[in-house]
Amino acid sequence: MKNAPAGLSAEAARPPVHPFLFTILILPMGVATGYVQVTLGYLLAEAGVSVEKIAAVVAASVLPHVLKFLWAPLVDTSLTFKKWYWLSGIASSLVLVAMSLLPLTDANLPLLTLGIYAYHFFISFTGMAAAGLMAYEVPAALQGRASGYYQMGNLGGMDIGGGLGLLLAQRLPMAGLAGVVLGVLCLGCCLALLAFRDQQATIRAERIADTYRAMGQDVWATLRTKSGWLGLVICLLPLGTAAASGLWSAVAKEWQSGADTVALVTGVLGGLVSAMGCLVGGWACDRVSPRYAYLLFGLAAAASLVGMAYAPRTEPIFIGGTLLYALANGMCYAGFTAVTLEAIGKGAAATKYSTFAAISNLPAYLLTYILGFAHTRFGSGGMLNTEALFAVGAVVFFLLLQRVVLRNHIPGWRKQATAPAEIALLPVPINI
Repeated sequence: MKNAPAGLSAEAARPPVHPFLFTILILPMGVATGYVQVTLGYLLAEAGVSVEKIAAVVAASVLPHVLKFLWAPLVDTSLTFKKWYWLSGIASSLVLVAMSLLPLTDANLPLLTLGIYAYHFFISFTGMAAAGLMAYEVPAALQGRASGYYQMGNLGGMDIGGGLGLLLAQRLPMAGLAGVVLGVLCLGCCLALLAFRDQQATIRAERIADTYRAMGQDVWATLRTKSGWLGLVICLLPLGTAAASGLWSAVAKEWQSGADTVALVTGVLGGLVSAMGCLVGGWACDRVSPRYAYLLFGLAAAASLVGMAYAPRTEPIFIGGTLLYALANGMCYAGFTAVTLEAIGKGAAATKYSTFAAISNLPAYLLTYILGFAHTRFGSGGMLNTEALFAVGAVVFFLLLQRVVLRNHIPGWRKQATAPAEIALLPVPINI
């Protein structure tokens, strides 16, 4: 092994990990979403369970990701990112296998719901650990590409968990064996950890009280920076929400499109196009400011909606419009991650990333309801234009706000984040 160049430590001379590894690390997160919402939802319907009860079961998979910022500090304050990923991978895979072998009957729905909640609770640590590794292991020059690969794994995992899971469930001797196969596949993703150091957050101190105090100081210091505050504002904007994606099946008939077409554009083909958008968006974020790139991606999504609203209502227009929308939203996903990484820095990376991600779900949730109201009042064209107007308004608002923030000194704000813990405290290795 060659020695490190003079003046550089072995760690400093170590080449960065390839961004594609984050596609593998986040894959189980997407699989969890796709398996519950598509595969399990279909199997429950086949077993005669009502749609109302299925919706309640699926909702159990969403709640942990809304509340995960509550337990995210555990990842920053104990163990290491790699160890948390291993624990999460083993626990979530075991729960998935056990849950998939449970008979799908009305009597078992409470136990199944509890299993789904536990599955997504454990899988949330997978995302936190992966985000922590990305914040610490990826240099600033590669954060855009890492963001693109990260989101590509998330979207690809949804296709695997949903499409492949359903395909296996229909062809294996027992439908539940699909969950076993997916559980083994997700556990295999842990092998990607071999390329990473056993990294822990730099806020770690010998006393747990000092660690939590340092974490609070780090989060507050991030929010006091202009980049941190602007990043938080971007998360709250109704931009790049992909809200219309959940309504394509409801309006497809207005474009003379049937179930097969909807399955095509919202299934494998739409997933591939979104994944391509993630890579393009990540590449762009390494070349221009992630904030400006994200704004442009959101406007591109809005433009595709306006084009659909005024184009002829034909099936080719529906296919082309929805795929362009999927491409733009894939770019938005990558842009969001790049903006967040730029804003949070290191320190309590898992806590900060989870908080930003949880906040970003709020505008998507609200806008979906608004689009439903707009469709009732103004039809499909009005619905699409409504989302586009929100996007344009969000961009104008953010540019004006950014101009004020960047041109004025605000008392107590820092130009750049510097976590107090990184200066005052030395990390202490923790073994399990």
